[in-house]
Amino acid sequence: MSTVNLLKDQLVEERKSFIVVKGRQKNQLKCEADSIAGCVSQRACVYCGARVVLNPVTDAIHLVHGPIGCASYTWDIRGSLSSGSELYRNSFSTDLKENDVIFGSEKKLARAIDELVEKYNAGLVFVYSTCVVGVIGDDLEAVCRAAAKKHGIEVIPVQSSGFIGNKSAGYRAACDALLRLIELPAGKLPGRTAGSGGRSVNYLGDFNLAGEAWIITNYLKSMGVDVNVVFTGDATHQSLKKAATASLNIMQCAGSMAYLARRMEELYGIPYLKVSFLGLEDTSASLRKIAAAFKDPEMMRRAEELIARETAGVRPVIEQYREKLRGKKAAIYVGGGFKAISLVKQFREIGIDVVMVGTQTGREEEYQTLHDIADDGTVILDDANPSELEKFMLEKGAHLLVGGVKERPLAYKLGVAFIDHNHDRKHPLSGFVGAINFAREVYSTVCSPVWKYTRGMGGVLHAQE
Repeated sequence: MSTVNLLKDQLVEERKSFIVVKGRQKNQLKCEADSIAGCVSQRACVYCGARVVLNPVTDAIHLVHGPIGCASYTWDIRGSLSSGSELYRNSFSTDLKENDVIFGSEKKLARAIDELVEKYNAGLVFVYSTCVVGVIGDDLEAVCRAAAKKHGIEVIPVQSSGFIGNKSAGYRAACDALLRLIELPAGKLPGRTAGSGGRSVNYLGDFNLAGEAWIITNYLKSMGVDVNVVFTGDATHQSLKKAATASLNIMQCAGSMAYLARRMEELYGIPYLKVSFLGLEDTSASLRKIAAAFKDPEMMRRAEELIARETAGVRPVIEQYREKLRGKKAAIYVGGGFKAISLVKQFREIGIDVVMVGTQTGREEEYQTLHDIADDGTVILDDANPSELEKFMLEKGAHLLVGGVKERPLAYKLGVAFIDHNHDRKHPLSGFVGAINFAREVYSTVCSPVWKYTRGMGGVLHAQE
């Protein structure tokens, strides 16, 4: 065995609290650990977590207070679509230099806000704190408060400095910033039901990647449910302000929005439901769950009609792909636990076995669900590094990896097919139409003739099958 392989095995052994094999171990995964510098962790930083949640607010100025590299890291990386303003496509930075670190950069930040507000007619500015700002101690609250008063607009600091946690901490920082935007309806008191008693929902945890929020909004509209505001896909600062008028919160990405859902229930009395619109099974179950929450027989009837109509058009196509994909094996490594759970179910719908599944920010209850629905022998990981992904993909004979942009080079190096389930994809994967898109993409990728040329590349030898 080579020295490199020995080191890889040693690293996996040292991180065994982050790895579980169903049917062999009873220990719980150690999840939600802080980010660690270097190759032993893939958790994104706090700022990244905050930015990916807030970036789809379309009419906001997104100002990154830090070195220019922080702004370039998340600039326009998402497939989030807008029906109006395109201001969010720009990334602005205070571009901190050595002198700013030594002497402070509050005045530079104030000047940057003044310049942006003068140039762009925006009603909201998000100011993101980064690692350097956390170290030098700039008072973002004071600068933003003064700028808001000066310009008569919302200027909200996002406390996303590094060294204070992980991507999940960034989600919370983003949610705290969003809570500062929400206005309590007239005549309502904190802690009392703010919803109007109608049939409106806030849709939490959808960032309108490839227009998916619009797809789900149309489903709900056909059931008689109005979507009040989406957090945060295609949202504006004015639409976010009225969030407290909804009767119900439905939450898709629990990793990014569970904190906000709980706080809105505490502050405004708005209950919340966990949903998922990935795959036929979860989409159908979520639509039924929403209709049941309103206790409206007519809404339930319309939901069943919608499910029956859409499923009838999708199921035959899914069955065709299922026959072609039988016997293939998939590995999953995505950001949140809800997505991983739905992907396991989606792969089963199209006849593919999941042999490895992991997330960056999964929570304990999500890993328990993954453990319950996974087959014996499935490797379950939290915050895996490339060495671990490589080891288990090869060990389990995976033909396909579903992941984000960082995992693509690893898959191709191993000669394994890759499906992008991250923020920069251009096709919708939610709802019934998303189920077909997913099956089609899996088939065209896994069954591509290119894999017969991958022998000797260090990956699974597809040409021998």
